[in-house]
Amino acid sequence: MNYFSGFALKGEEKFFREYTIDSDLCMVGFSYGAQKAFEYVYSSPKRIDRLILLSPAFFQNHRKSFIRTQLRYFKADQESYIKQFLENVSYPSNINLYEYLDIGKYEELESLLSYVWDREKILELIDRGVTIEVFIGGEDRIVDSEKSFEFFSEITTTYLLKDFGHLLRV
Repeated sequence: MNYFSGFALKGEEKFFREYTIDSDLCMVGFSYGAQKAFEYVYSSPKRIDRLILLSPAFFQNHRKSFIRTQLRYFKADQESYIKQFLENVSYPSNINLYEYLDIGKYEELESLLSYVWDREKILELIDRGVTIEVFIGGEDRIVDSEKSFEFFSEITTTYLLKDFGHLLRV
């Protein structure tokens, strides 16, 4: 299995073992890493059978002013931004994510917030034989889980974990 980490994180894949499959033909991505995993699979000439998207970063339902505000806050006080971000990622659990911290860059955050999931590209992957599974926490404080579920559930196998947060924990 190849794993793509979330924004400002490294080594957090241990939290997702029950959602993944140990296979060289499987790609897994968490949050920002879900975007990266998707693009990797889409562009790869290699055989990939399964793509697992864990709490995919989904912001295309937000106004541009939201994105500008997030970027401005990050630029003004990166330490406070990351502290709040990690708290929101771990909510509702009390898991301390600081040991997994890998300070994110402004350009990565901008990419994460501006990314648009392309329905046609997803359908193309499915037509190529890639099974796509999406896991979304119903109590996610990073993305709007309802909008995310609405988008992905129309075209992929999507699981909404009612009381779980972005880290897919209670």
